[in-house]
Amino acid sequence: MTQAHETLKTGRVAPGRRPQAGDWDLANAYLKRILTARVYDVAIESPLDPMPGLSRRLGNRVLLKREDLQPVFSFKLRGGYNKMSALSEEQRGRGVIAASAGNHAQGVALAARRLGMRAVIVMPRTTPDIKVEAVKGFGARAVLHGDNYDEAKEHAFELMDKHGYTMIPPYDDTDVIAGQGTVGMEILRQHQDRLDAIFVPIGGGGLIAGVAAYVKAVRPEIRVVGVEPRDAASMQAALAAGERVILEQVGLFVDGCSVKQAGEETFRLVRRFVDEVITADDDEVCAAVADIFRDERALAEPAGALALAGLKRYATERGLGDQTLVAIHSGANVNFDRLGHITERVHLGEHHEALLAVTIPERPGSFRGFIEIIGDRRSITEFNYRYADPHQAHIFVGVQLGDEGERERDELVARLRAGGYAVEDLTGNEMAKTHVRHMVGGRAPGVDDEVLFRFEFPERPGALFRFLKRIGRRWNISLFHYRNHGAAYGHVLVGMQVPERERDLCRQRLDEVGYTYVDESANPAYRFFLSAHNTG
Repeated sequence: MTQAHETLKTGRVAPGRRPQAGDWDLANAYLKRILTARVYDVAIESPLDPMPGLSRRLGNRVLLKREDLQPVFSFKLRGGYNKMSALSEEQRGRGVIAASAGNHAQGVALAARRLGMRAVIVMPRTTPDIKVEAVKGFGARAVLHGDNYDEAKEHAFELMDKHGYTMIPPYDDTDVIAGQGTVGMEILRQHQDRLDAIFVPIGGGGLIAGVAAYVKAVRPEIRVVGVEPRDAASMQAALAAGERVILEQVGLFVDGCSVKQAGEETFRLVRRFVDEVITADDDEVCAAVADIFRDERALAEPAGALALAGLKRYATERGLGDQTLVAIHSGANVNFDRLGHITERVHLGEHHEALLAVTIPERPGSFRGFIEIIGDRRSITEFNYRYADPHQAHIFVGVQLGDEGERERDELVARLRAGGYAVEDLTGNEMAKTHVRHMVGGRAPGVDDEVLFRFEFPERPGALFRFLKRIGRRWNISLFHYRNHGAAYGHVLVGMQVPERERDLCRQRLDEVGYTYVDESANPAYRFFLSAHNTG
């Protein structure tokens, strides 16, 4: 019986594997290194916080290790400081160098300041200013070189050879791994009761290598599960191949864990001490960011929420119940401009939104009939349509789902098809989620007598149905654009074919609906990009 089958049958996490005879010496060697690691000159013992809201939803006790509360908002300073504190006086005098575009850079910079050492950090020219300024703020010299991490790393080695600096690697080093392993030491000290599994994010593997070595030396019955981005699963690929592999390309969203090749020492330790490596996709990571905010009022970077995304997937797919599960929140250095993307994808990651392409007849009243089938108790999260054909209307619609998301989506699709509508489920379609939803629109040749109104709809179930019911079947809707962005009022753009002689009546009907609206028919943006008769 496989571990997954055993979990589904019992609702419990299968016990973690114990080190083999030849592994105990390695585990104990790292245990000694971790117990003697020098990290607390700069690091705090981060709290292990309960997540009550998520625990109720999952039916398990979920605990979050808050490494986002470190002075550099990431666990990375543990390994960097432990490595640098072990340098000789001669090495300290020459200074250190590192290549990084993120958390490792800030950890090395802070450690160098505390140890009175000179530090040079080589960063790609594409590094956000906030991270460059953070490195400078700790007193390190930031060198911008190349367009990606590999080019920055190559330049860092050139500077190391030229000036005699000591390179501080981000993960593939015994002292760095031992420093990161203190996270595992703290978890076991903070929670001495039954603990079923610890979920750890994986980039190059330094954090999980240290955590797993410590846990397996002290409490081997605890399962250690690594979590990688689905589009950057270099450790999972290495385990499958039995050797380290280089991925051709990796995704960039979970940038703190997007590594093309796992480290040599970290791979050796993961093979021996990690029970399993799983993956999570970008939408699931976005949903985990939201979970952390709801329970902790803390904002995670994508890599920081990766372990929790894996925990949720693992617990749900394997039917866990009444288990104690820990996820490591590894960092909070999120780029502010990513927040819009994260919030856009949260409901998809939670399986609480369906995205559908639906074909309906092109005639007055069709929208109303479509909404009646969906039901006024279910919120429409998105509704995009532009007239394109005299016989058929193609709409892009988002529908809010409940806790049984995938089952509800299947039932909704079946109900629409039974009502005679052609439906295509686009929920998992990356092009649709990223691009097409924003591109529905444009000019509509043959649309005459069009007027355009911009509305504010109250964000509550039934608001759209109320509008369509009041408009009735008299005028054809030629354009509709709406997306729920979490505000109290939704912004809606509606185009209708209304003959000149009926426009006063149309406005009277709109007034009766009671929603705030503005006539945008003369707006230059409409004339240039949407109107069938461009007068711009």
